[in-house]
Amino acid sequence: MTTTSTEEIEHFERDAPHWWDESGPFASLHRLNPVRLTYIKRQICAHFGRDAGSMTALKGLKILDTGCGGGLVCEPLARLGGSVTGLDAGSTAISVARSHAAESALDITYREGMIADAPSRSFDCVLALEILEHVDDPAIFVHDCLRAGKPGGLVIFSTLNRTLMARLLGIYMAEYVLRWVPRGTHQWEKFMRPSELAACVRYSGGRVTDVCGMVFRPDFEGGGFGLDPEDVSVNYLMSATL
Repeated sequence: MTTTSTEEIEHFERDAPHWWDESGPFASLHRLNPVRLTYIKRQICAHFGRDAGSMTALKGLKILDTGCGGGLVCEPLARLGGSVTGLDAGSTAISVARSHAAESALDITYREGMIADAPSRSFDCVLALEILEHVDDPAIFVHDCLRAGKPGGLVIFSTLNRTLMARLLGIYMAEYVLRWVPRGTHQWEKFMRPSELAACVRYSGGRVTDVCGMVFRPDFEGGGFGLDPEDVSVNYLMSATL
């Protein structure tokens, strides 16, 4: 079964040539990326007993990034030694990701497709970042993410909470005022509360191990984004084990 609509795929395909333009339509993801990677590395290293300070901390781990886009997360994880596979439903995004990886001399496997196409019980870690809010059936999508992970593996999600604050900041401010993302990127009705995502994880046989907010504050260094385990009112990350 497919969980992503043709309209959602086409929406991102229009901007796919600009995935690596830091001031383009994916500028907000470039700003979020250091924060996401900090959390991902921390969770993976804690789960698998790796040295988070090592430049090859992920060596030997098979990692799947579903909805990988142009490879913004795949490339840093490959540099840390991970055996990385990027999966995306957009052919243009995959083409851009392959070209950029080749230019960077990185060995990353990119495949066009959806999480339902991923082989079962094959990956130590499965990532689903900023994609849940774009699928039509989140319960099936979460199930497919967990199915792709090995027993004892780790799955990490990031998405938007269905709150009035997320509607204000994630849609009105981000799309219409600051124009960080193209208008029409998000639909508030598709945002998921952490309790809803956790229920999907449990129903699919997983166990939630961590929930942490991603927040924007002008006083934060870098892009203004940071991690806050107490504030999940807008963006949040969730880790689950199998």
